[in-house]
Amino acid sequence: MPAPARRHVRLNLFAHAVGHHGAAWRAPGSAVLRLGDITYWEELAQIAERGRLDAIFLADGQSIAPAGAERGPTWFLEPITVLTALARATERIGLVTTVSSTFWDPFHAARLLASLDHISHGRAGINVVTSMTDAEARNHGMAALPAHEERYATAEEFLRVLHGLWDSWPRESIRADPGGVYVDPSMLRPLEHHGDSFAVDGPLNVPTPPQGRPVLFQAGASEPGRDLAARWAEGIYAVAWDLESAHAYRTDVRARAAALGRDPDLIAVMPGLVTYVGSTEEEVRRLQADLHSRLPVEHSLRQLAFFVGQDTSGWELDAPVPPLPPLEEFTGPKGRYATVLRIIRTARPTVRELLGFLAAGGGHATVIGTPETVADEIERWVDAGAADGFNLMPPTLPGGIEDFVDQVVPVLQERGRFRREYAGSTLREHLGLPRP
Repeated sequence: MPAPARRHVRLNLFAHAVGHHGAAWRAPGSAVLRLGDITYWEELAQIAERGRLDAIFLADGQSIAPAGAERGPTWFLEPITVLTALARATERIGLVTTVSSTFWDPFHAARLLASLDHISHGRAGINVVTSMTDAEARNHGMAALPAHEERYATAEEFLRVLHGLWDSWPRESIRADPGGVYVDPSMLRPLEHHGDSFAVDGPLNVPTPPQGRPVLFQAGASEPGRDLAARWAEGIYAVAWDLESAHAYRTDVRARAAALGRDPDLIAVMPGLVTYVGSTEEEVRRLQADLHSRLPVEHSLRQLAFFVGQDTSGWELDAPVPPLPPLEEFTGPKGRYATVLRIIRTARPTVRELLGFLAAGGGHATVIGTPETVADEIERWVDAGAADGFNLMPPTLPGGIEDFVDQVVPVLQERGRFRREYAGSTLREHLGLPRP
């Protein structure tokens, strides 16, 4: 009996500032002064497209962190605007943006994303989040974020409205008859939605996108988040420190999706992956150590304080991490907190060692080594059922994604685990997803 075919790996570039390491902007020669230059983002997308990656993904936030001046760059250009420009600078790679259901109006979001899908000829994707901080809420007329359960109920309604809007003006309704009508009004589908969070009559004033709907990503780690992902997501950006936690998450969300009548094989679970690539492991560890040395300890402790919801300024750096409350008692962002707890439980680090683990990617899986070592680990996770692919989080940009594309992608291609050429032109085709 022949051995089963090994699955192809899914790969996105998560492009953030000049890299995901907190000190990347401090390194000599960093591109930190180019963040407002659209050609910088075009170059990143073109490198990722040269590697035949599925998509480039941009996160988003609605405030500047209090420690922003020391912390370095977070947000600069608005992501949908950037991706619209990238649509003209690339040909095949998917274009995924983050949208907050807590702050965005669904009609506005549906219109922008449908337009991006038209402009890119079917390459748009949307990552729906519920946002994380009260500082963001205060920029949108709120004193604080709504409660966790309320935010996810709003997200559920937001997604229902988005789907309805994208279906509300079928492209086949356009007659463009010079002697008659432009649109057959009998084919329009008004929503007339009046829910707890939104009131939207519709139909949308942009025709149905080329993909039918932009590909929907989600990143829920809490119970409501997992339920939302299981019901709606076609791709999931997960946080996983190790293979075991990744496997448990993927197994759980696939089971939830199957219980809802969905085919779990049509959901790509893609944990974040930080990769340091070089000709030898010693060379790569020197690069990592150099980046770590440029990160102010005070900033790192403040970042850790946000992750764990308590003051860390007095923690002794070379002592074990003090006891932390269990996950069920934590009221902040639960996904990242769960990752911190797992790092502490599995690695038993000192405070200083924990800061190093969190310096790049905030606790996502990290692989350090040669191209073959990195490819081995990617295959190990995929073959073990812990991931369908990865959301690549290079510690430095553009160097980190250049290293991955030029050194790791050829190894995966040689092993038959990644495409050599794009087979389709839309993001749905790249991910093997049907058109709705």
